[in-house]
Amino acid sequence: MDIKPSGSRPSIRPPADYFTGSVRQDPILEAPEPARVRSTSVTFEPGARTAWHTHPLGQTLFVTAGSGLAQTWGGPIREIRAGDTVWFPPGEKHWHGATATTAMTHIAIHEALDGKAVDWLEHVSDEQYHGK
Repeated sequence: MDIKPSGSRPSIRPPADYFTGSVRQDPILEAPEPARVRSTSVTFEPGARTAWHTHPLGQTLFVTAGSGLAQTWGGPIREIRAGDTVWFPPGEKHWHGATATTAMTHIAIHEALDGKAVDWLEHVSDEQYHGK
Protein backbone atom coordinates (compact mmCIF):
# COMPACT_ATOMS: atom_id res chain seq x y z
CA MET A 1 0.00 0.00 0.00
CA ASP A 2 1.15 3.53 -0.78
CA ILE A 3 -0.73 6.52 0.64
CA LYS A 4 -0.03 10.00 -0.72
CA PRO A 5 -1.19 12.47 1.94
CA SER A 6 -3.33 15.34 0.71
CA GLY A 7 -1.14 18.31 -0.15
CA SER A 8 2.07 16.26 -0.31
CA ARG A 9 2.56 16.73 -4.06
CA PRO A 10 2.87 20.21 -5.58
CA SER A 11 0.61 21.60 -8.27
CA ILE A 12 2.14 21.82 -11.73
CA ARG A 13 1.85 24.50 -14.43
CA PRO A 14 2.04 22.39 -17.61
CA PRO A 15 4.15 23.44 -20.61
CA ALA A 16 2.72 26.09 -22.94
CA ASP A 17 3.50 23.67 -25.81
CA TYR A 18 0.49 21.60 -24.74
CA PHE A 19 -1.99 24.16 -23.37
CA THR A 20 -3.40 27.60 -24.12
CA GLY A 21 -4.20 29.87 -21.16
CA SER A 22 -3.87 29.34 -17.43
CA VAL A 23 -3.95 25.66 -16.43
CA ARG A 24 -3.03 23.89 -13.19
CA GLN A 25 -2.48 20.15 -12.80
CA ASP A 26 -2.68 18.35 -9.46
CA PRO A 27 -1.38 14.77 -9.59
CA ILE A 28 -3.65 12.05 -8.27
CA LEU A 29 -2.04 8.76 -9.34
CA GLU A 30 0.79 7.40 -11.44
CA ALA A 31 0.77 3.72 -10.66
CA PRO A 32 4.10 1.87 -10.86
CA GLU A 33 4.61 -0.77 -13.56
CA PRO A 34 3.20 -3.19 -14.45
CA ALA A 35 0.12 -1.03 -13.76
CA ARG A 36 -0.49 1.64 -16.42
CA VAL A 37 -3.12 3.96 -14.95
CA ARG A 38 -2.47 7.67 -14.49
CA SER A 39 -4.81 10.31 -13.13
CA THR A 40 -4.61 14.07 -12.70
CA SER A 41 -6.98 16.81 -11.60
CA VAL A 42 -6.79 19.60 -14.16
CA THR A 43 -8.16 23.12 -13.64
CA PHE A 44 -8.65 25.39 -16.64
CA GLU A 45 -9.29 29.11 -16.14
CA PRO A 46 -11.82 30.71 -18.55
CA GLY A 47 -10.62 30.35 -22.14
CA ALA A 48 -7.87 27.83 -21.27
CA ARG A 49 -7.69 24.56 -23.17
CA THR A 50 -5.48 21.68 -24.23
CA ALA A 51 -3.81 21.40 -27.60
CA TRP A 52 -5.15 18.73 -29.94
CA HIS A 53 -3.95 15.35 -28.72
CA THR A 54 -4.57 11.60 -28.69
CA HIS A 55 -4.13 8.81 -26.14
CA PRO A 56 -2.89 5.36 -27.18
CA LEU A 57 -5.32 3.60 -24.80
CA GLY A 58 -8.05 6.25 -24.61
CA GLN A 59 -8.95 8.79 -21.92
CA THR A 60 -11.78 9.31 -19.45
CA LEU A 61 -12.63 12.75 -18.06
CA PHE A 62 -14.83 13.26 -15.02
CA VAL A 63 -15.86 16.92 -14.72
CA THR A 64 -15.85 17.95 -11.04
CA ALA A 65 -16.52 21.71 -11.24
CA GLY A 66 -17.65 24.40 -13.66
CA SER A 67 -18.40 23.97 -17.33
CA GLY A 68 -16.17 23.33 -20.27
CA LEU A 69 -15.91 22.32 -23.89
CA ALA A 70 -14.70 19.20 -25.66
CA GLN A 71 -14.32 18.38 -29.33
CA THR A 72 -13.14 15.48 -31.44
CA TRP A 73 -11.50 16.14 -34.80
CA GLY A 74 -14.25 16.88 -37.34
CA GLY A 75 -17.01 16.78 -34.73
CA PRO A 76 -19.06 19.51 -33.06
CA ILE A 77 -17.89 21.36 -29.95
CA ARG A 78 -19.77 19.86 -27.01
CA GLU A 79 -20.43 21.49 -23.63
CA ILE A 80 -19.44 19.46 -20.56
CA ARG A 81 -20.52 20.22 -16.99
CA ALA A 82 -19.81 19.11 -13.42
CA GLY A 83 -20.93 15.50 -13.03
CA ASP A 84 -20.40 14.58 -16.72
CA THR A 85 -18.12 11.71 -17.74
CA VAL A 86 -16.44 11.86 -21.16
CA TRP A 87 -14.72 8.95 -22.96
CA PHE A 88 -12.29 9.43 -25.84
CA PRO A 89 -11.39 6.12 -27.55
CA PRO A 90 -7.76 5.17 -28.28
CA GLY A 91 -6.22 7.36 -30.97
CA GLU A 92 -9.15 9.80 -31.20
CA LYS A 93 -7.84 13.33 -31.86
CA HIS A 94 -9.49 15.75 -29.42
CA TRP A 95 -9.18 18.76 -27.12
CA HIS A 96 -10.94 19.94 -23.95
CA GLY A 97 -10.94 22.99 -21.70
CA ALA A 98 -12.97 25.72 -20.04
CA THR A 99 -15.62 27.86 -21.68
CA ALA A 100 -14.71 31.46 -22.52
CA THR A 101 -16.43 32.70 -19.32
CA THR A 102 -16.31 29.84 -16.80
CA ALA A 103 -13.48 27.82 -15.26
CA MET A 104 -13.64 24.02 -15.36
CA THR A 105 -11.95 21.24 -13.39
CA HIS A 106 -11.88 17.61 -14.43
CA ILE A 107 -10.15 14.44 -13.38
CA ALA A 108 -8.30 12.93 -16.34
CA ILE A 109 -7.74 9.16 -16.31
CA HIS A 110 -5.68 7.33 -18.91
CA GLU A 111 -3.20 4.50 -19.28
CA ALA A 112 0.33 4.53 -20.56
CA LEU A 113 1.37 2.23 -23.39
CA ASP A 114 5.10 1.52 -23.33
CA GLY A 115 5.45 4.44 -20.90
CA LYS A 116 3.56 6.95 -23.06
CA ALA A 117 0.04 8.17 -22.19
CA VAL A 118 -0.46 11.06 -24.62
CA ASP A 119 0.64 12.27 -28.06
CA TRP A 120 0.52 16.07 -28.23
CA LEU A 121 -0.33 17.73 -31.54
CA GLU A 122 -0.94 21.32 -32.72
CA HIS A 123 -2.62 24.04 -30.65
CA VAL A 124 -6.36 24.61 -30.96
CA SER A 125 -6.66 27.93 -32.80
CA ASP A 126 -8.92 30.70 -31.51
CA GLU A 127 -11.12 30.12 -34.56
CA GLN A 128 -11.46 26.40 -33.75
CA TYR A 129 -12.11 27.16 -30.07
CA HIS A 130 -14.90 29.60 -30.98
CA GLY A 131 -16.35 27.18 -33.56
CA LYS A 132 -15.65 29.36 -36.59
